[in-house]
Amino acid sequence: METFRSSNPSSRGRALECKRFYSSRLDEVDVLPSDGVPFDAEFCLTQLGPIQVARIRCGTGSISRTALHLSRPSPRTYSLLLQTGGSGTLDHYGHRAVLGEGDLTLCDSDAPHTYRVETAAELLMLRVPADLLKEHLPSPESFCGQRLAAHQGLSDSVAALIQSLCGQLESGIDVGFPDRIARNLLDMVATSYAIAFDSLGKDSSSVLNSSFAKVRLFIEQHLRNPTLRPSSVAEGLHVSSRYVRMIFAVSSETASAYILRRRLEECARQMADPRWQGHSITEIAFAWGFNSAPHFTRKFRGRFGDSPRSYRRLVLQRQSPGGVEGVVSTGERAGGALA
Repeated sequence: METFRSSNPSSRGRALECKRFYSSRLDEVDVLPSDGVPFDAEFCLTQLGPIQVARIRCGTGSISRTALHLSRPSPRTYSLLLQTGGSGTLDHYGHRAVLGEGDLTLCDSDAPHTYRVETAAELLMLRVPADLLKEHLPSPESFCGQRLAAHQGLSDSVAALIQSLCGQLESGIDVGFPDRIARNLLDMVATSYAIAFDSLGKDSSSVLNSSFAKVRLFIEQHLRNPTLRPSSVAEGLHVSSRYVRMIFAVSSETASAYILRRRLEECARQMADPRWQGHSITEIAFAWGFNSAPHFTRKFRGRFGDSPRSYRRLVLQRQSPGGVEGVVSTGERAGGALA
């Protein structure tokens, strides 16, 4: 068993310590504390056969795995996250899973994601090699970023087993036959997902759902690329544009609409983050693949019913009752196109 607790006097320093530990033992990430709120983090790492187990306690802030991290190759894993205390939010694969105590979700190390904590929280993470998980749960991409609620399917039994096993491992108790237990646990996880999400695959084949997940993964990995469009997705995956259109038939939107929606959502998320107050709206929009301020403003208004500047001002005001009238940068005032 390996443990870690941040000890730097400052929140920024503790977040940097947390980032270094997390990146060296789990996946390479960024860790950002919330402004003005004390940050702390504690880890306990153990092993259950082929599964790496991590108990994580952390204060208000975020843990993000970005496209920059993905550019440096590492073994692909899927992490099963069990929220055991407080609450957290996982943004992943175009989904937002708001997790309360007992909720579960899946996370793919090969796709960008952000886990946010608004108050102190605790979660258990089971990191499973991709090939092993797929033996038990085909097409796990289909479930990534989706909330498996407590009391849904076998969630309660799965959560109880995970917590019991983690407690024994942390206490140094020999669980006996760890490989077999790990596989039995993964069978329970797969069964719980099958029960809870049995609607997946009813209207289309499992092969098509798997392909849809792979296309979404490619889009999430390249969302910031301004040249990303359905034809480049097809080219990158070595399939035809017609096949990409057919794959998106399992959803309610086209590939182009999905790309636009995800870019707008990421822009809105960043604009609502006080840590990005020093960056202009144009800067944020262009960083997410837009190359025209008027086009971005028009599409943003169509999606959120307000201009980017007004949206940003209002959402930041709600977070900071003192008012944030001075947040808009000089570049935005001068540009005018995003008003």
